Amino acid sequence: MQHLLLPYHNLTVALNRRCCFIVEPAAMDLRLLNPDKPRFSCCKVKPSSKKHRPDSDSNSPPQNLQIRKLSTKELSRFLRTDSAIKAIERKANSSKYNNLWPKAVLEALNDAIKQNRWESALKIFDLLRRQQWYEARTQTYTKLILMLGKCKQPDQATLLFETMLSDGLQPTIDAYTALVGSYALNGFLDKAFTVINDMKSVPDCKPDAFTYSALIKSCIKLHHLDLIELILEEMVHSGIECTVVTYNILIDGYGKANHFELMEDSLTNMIQSGNCLPDIFTFNSVIGAYGGCRRIEEMEKWFDEFQLMGLKPDIVTYNILIKSYGNSGLYQKMASVLEFMKKRFFSPTVVTYNIIIDTFGKAGDIEKMDEIFLKMKHQGMKPNSITYSSLVSAYGKVGLLGSIDSILRQVESSDVVLDTPFFNCIIHAFGNAGDIERMMELFDAMEGNGCKPDNITFATIIEACRKRGMISTAQNLESRMVPSNNKSGNPLYEWTHWTGLQLQLKDMGVKVIILEEDKWFLVICYTLRCLEQMHSY
Repeated sequence: MQHLLLPYHNLTVALNRRCCFIVEPAAMDLRLLNPDKPRFSCCKVKPSSKKHRPDSDSNSPPQNLQIRKLSTKELSRFLRTDSAIKAIERKANSSKYNNLWPKAVLEALNDAIKQNRWESALKIFDLLRRQQWYEARTQTYTKLILMLGKCKQPDQATLLFETMLSDGLQPTIDAYTALVGSYALNGFLDKAFTVINDMKSVPDCKPDAFTYSALIKSCIKLHHLDLIELILEEMVHSGIECTVVTYNILIDGYGKANHFELMEDSLTNMIQSGNCLPDIFTFNSVIGAYGGCRRIEEMEKWFDEFQLMGLKPDIVTYNILIKSYGNSGLYQKMASVLEFMKKRFFSPTVVTYNIIIDTFGKAGDIEKMDEIFLKMKHQGMKPNSITYSSLVSAYGKVGLLGSIDSILRQVESSDVVLDTPFFNCIIHAFGNAGDIERMMELFDAMEGNGCKPDNITFATIIEACRKRGMISTAQNLESRMVPSNNKSGNPLYEWTHWTGLQLQLKDMGVKVIILEEDKWFLVICYTLRCLEQMHSY
């Protein structure tokens, strides 16, 4: 096994073709993503009286679920809609239904698209195409292609585009742009450029600023910054001017990649264009970029500059300031922002409280964190999965497992929507404390609650099992991890291109010593916690 030394939070990792393992994970924080989708349940975890045997296959039933209390009217409406959608999904596998109620089929399709359930969406769409009343629409294909791009299914997007053509529909600019975005978002930039060239030969489908903006956004995300200048030159050659959206994509992308000079150049070009003026998104992107890197002086300078331009900060702006000051340990300034918000009649949101709770939790100030959490609830704010995850992470660091049990009881008695990152956080807390039995209980409850384990889940459990000498359990879990040649659908959990990873780590300030360059591998464990923390800013 070859080693890469990454001096990021005193973190040392070892990489090979298949996976990476943590040697010494020092102080490491797990940041959480937004909840994936609503569910009307939460997990109920109780200490098991029966000894759990991690080295044997567990066939224990899923943990109990506690159903959210709904009003009679709300419950009736929900059940009618939900049962209709589920009925349509069941019938999607049959070929004999060809005259179903249009509203039910279309609602089921829209529901699957909104929740990014691409397999269900394609089955329902196939059912839709078999209906007697079906009339092909380009807009429907465009929505599906956009969803497939988000779900890391560019091949399916290609097939769907071809199906659209076979249905006799003429592709629109929006349909082509959706296909470009699907390819570019998943790293197939050559195919994306090919589609753009094809568009140039199709009447009334010439690439527009929105098409190029989608391509630029993907290039920034994939760290192909060298291609952006070429795209901008092609836009000029084609007589296409950058829009506010284009400039904002450039500014936000360069800022998140820590290319501050390019970010400010793009802002200057935006102002000098005469047609595009900075908006609140521009405002927040610039101060967020500097604040995220703890460059407080530049952040405050641009905060004043944008106000002189006539832009007024919104709640997102204030949340960025609070987070930036908090991460820099400037708690007095953080308090000043909150006081300023109060004078301007800006009420703190759940996001605001989550930021403050997370800030004090990372700083190890448990007393202050608990105080803010109580204040949040007294203000009538409803804690969400991110709130509870920050609390669990902080308690886990200082070994307050009793407080974590208290959080579980609160979750049990609430209607909070749990997600995979929450379970990753709580599994890590018990695994790090050496409580393997409780960790495996939570793992079982996770699957029973509809939260799909990801590679961070498996890596956390594997690490805990190896520390306890449970080698066979660790090896069994390794076989369940997402292989490097399988698109997992989450760019934070899978990196299949060495150059992209190297640039990403470099942008994080991580020094990478390459002993053996290997192009294709999957990076897991706590390195991903670093990436997730950076991405969630």
